[in-house]
Amino acid sequence: METLGFKLRAEAALETLTEEVIKSSEIEGEVLDKDQVRSSIARRLGMDIGALTPADRNVEGVVEMMLDATQGWANLVSPERLFGWHAALFPTGHSGMSKITVASWRTTESGPMQIVSGPIGRERVHYEAPAADRLPSETARFLEWFNGAEPADLVLKAAIAHLWFVTIHPFEDGNGRIARAIADLMLARSESSAQRFYSMSAQIRHERKAYYDILERTQKGDLDITPWLDWFLDCLDRAFDRADTILSTVLKKANFWEQHRRQSFNDRQRLVINKLLDGFEGKLTSSKWATLAKTSADTALRDITNLVERGVLSRDASGGRSTSYSLASPAVGALRELSDYVRRHSGMFAQDGPRSMTPDEVAEQKHRIENVADRIDALAERATDGASFGDFEPLLRELHHYGFYPENELVSAIAFAMRT
Repeated sequence: METLGFKLRAEAALETLTEEVIKSSEIEGEVLDKDQVRSSIARRLGMDIGALTPADRNVEGVVEMMLDATQGWANLVSPERLFGWHAALFPTGHSGMSKITVASWRTTESGPMQIVSGPIGRERVHYEAPAADRLPSETARFLEWFNGAEPADLVLKAAIAHLWFVTIHPFEDGNGRIARAIADLMLARSESSAQRFYSMSAQIRHERKAYYDILERTQKGDLDITPWLDWFLDCLDRAFDRADTILSTVLKKANFWEQHRRQSFNDRQRLVINKLLDGFEGKLTSSKWATLAKTSADTALRDITNLVERGVLSRDASGGRSTSYSLASPAVGALRELSDYVRRHSGMFAQDGPRSMTPDEVAEQKHRIENVADRIDALAERATDGASFGDFEPLLRELHHYGFYPENELVSAIAFAMRT
C-alpha cells in the first residue's frame, strides 16, 4: 500500500471501510446502498470523490458508528460511547416495525434476550443472554477489562472482546454490529492506525454460517474459548488473503493511471474514466457521458472518439443507436501509445548507420517504420482476444532492424499489459 502514495491509500481505506459497513449490516440481513455508504464515509473523511449521493439516516448512523470506532481507536470505550453508537444505528427508535429501547441497556420489560430460529411454535433457542438486571455489572466488568492496560496481545483481545460483548448482548438489537465495531476498534489499536486495508466483516459475511455455528458452540460450551480464538484468527488470516479482492478497484485505478501517465486527458475524460474504474453500472453511451460530464452530446462524442482512437476506450459489440463503450484492455492502450510514438519519431530514426541517407532512402525507411506502426495498431485491435507479448516481439525486432529503438518504458508497459 505504501507504493500507492497518500491519495490512493486514502481511496483504498475508503473502499475497505465501505465494504466493512455494508458487509457488517448484511450479516444481520440488512442491505445498504453502496453509493450512499461510500458518499457518507467520503464526506466524513473530507475526501473529494466528485458528486456525492445523499445518504438516509440509517446509512449515516452505521457509518458514524464505524468511523468513530476505527478513527477513534485510541479513545476509551464507555457506556455513553456505546449508547451513542446504538442511537446512531436506530435513529427512529425502531428496529424494523418494532419500537425498541435505544441508547440504553435492554430492560426486564423486553423479556429474556434469546437468539432463536425456526417457525413460531417450533422455535429453536440458540442462546439466552444474561438477565437485564445483570447488565450494569456485566458491562462494567467488560469495559474495565477492555480499557485496561495490562499486557495482552491486542489481536487476541479483539477476538475475546467480540465474543464477550455479543455474549452479554446488552442491547435489544444491534449487538452483532456493535460487537464487530468493538473488534475493529481493537484491531486498529493493535496496528496503531485508523487506515484499514482489509475487512473482517466482509470475511465473516462470506463465512456467516460458520460464524454463527462457532458462536453457538462457544456460548453453549464451557469456559474454554480456544476454538473461538482459532476460528477468529483463521478468519482474520483469510481476510488478509482477500484484501486485494476488495482493493482491486483501487489497484486497477492505480495501474491504469500509471500506464497512461504520458497521455493527456481533459477534465471530462478523467471524470468519466474514474467512474468506469470505480465500477460504473450499466453500459456507457454518449448520452450517459454527456449527463455525467454535464456537457453537450457533440462534445461527449468528441471526447469518446478521441479515447477510442487512442485505445483507451473500445466500442462494445452492439452498434447503431445503442453503441456503448468500455475501457479497453491495458494492452490496447499500451500498443496504441507505442504506435503513436513510432509515427511521431519515424523520420528521426530513418538512418542507416553512419552513412548519410539520400532523401529517397529516408522516405523509404520512414515508410517501412510507419508500416510497422500500422501492424502494431492491428495487433492492438485483437489484443483483447488474447494476443500475447510473443505476438509483439517480431514487430519490435523489425523496428530494431531499421535502427528504431523505442523507449524502454513503452516496451515495458506493453510487456506488463500483455503478461500471461
